[in-house]
Amino acid sequence: MTPEKIKELKVAACKVRMGILTETHAAKCGHPGGSLSAAELFTYLYFQELHIDPQNPQMENRDRFVLSKGHTAPGLYATLALRGFFPVEDLLTLRKLDSYLQGHPNMRTVPGVDMSTGSLGQGISCACGMALGAKRQEKDYRVYTLLGDGEIQEGQVWEACMFAAHYSLDNLCVIVDNNGLQIDGEVAKVMSPYPIDEKFRAFGFHVEVINGHDFNQIEAAMNAARSTKGKPTAIIMRTVKGKDVSYMENAAGWHGKAPNDQEYVQGMQELEALLAQLEGE
Repeated sequence: MTPEKIKELKVAACKVRMGILTETHAAKCGHPGGSLSAAELFTYLYFQELHIDPQNPQMENRDRFVLSKGHTAPGLYATLALRGFFPVEDLLTLRKLDSYLQGHPNMRTVPGVDMSTGSLGQGISCACGMALGAKRQEKDYRVYTLLGDGEIQEGQVWEACMFAAHYSLDNLCVIVDNNGLQIDGEVAKVMSPYPIDEKFRAFGFHVEVINGHDFNQIEAAMNAARSTKGKPTAIIMRTVKGKDVSYMENAAGWHGKAPNDQEYVQGMQELEALLAQLEGE
């Protein structure tokens, strides 16, 4: 990836984070922590990886993305808006009455959302069904799904993994946002899913372990996923919950809490300073 492309993606990821803060502050609720940790992944998917068209969200041969950890909808919405699926100013309506931007993704109302999600553990099963459907219909689109590391405590996740391997779904890419925290604290203490990579390998996946904030590593893992044949791929992203907002970083309390006015101003000032730095590089 060229330095120019990396700069472009870093700028976009920073704007996604600004959108996340803006949405959750306006709504006075939502889930900023896990949205911020996945900002680079959202950005890479929608600005580099996915075969999509914002002007034709239902394009038949588009790649599919399922946000299995549906509570991080603010991250997905901020990315979709930045990519042109709907107006950026609509982010201010998050969770408001009559808004199409609900607290969890709704495929019936939000352009660019391929599956309604929110009940943890279920999104990956939907993604498996999409991938098998593509195989059976001899379509060449790919399916991507993002899970939380707390979410993989759900038994349904591993049933879906067994399914994916059994049907050789090499058009499926499962991504785990391993930020180490869930609503009740450290995932290792609540109910440890570790070693995550070895579990996926045991279920028949090709596995990549990466720094989820490094675009070069994300690109390399995505390239490996596309070149892997006969088995699905799992990408384990090591990330920082609340990334780039100082008071939110590595703090489980920001899993599902919106910033107040003072916190919003501080967070936006930090992100604006980061954006100015990135644009000046």
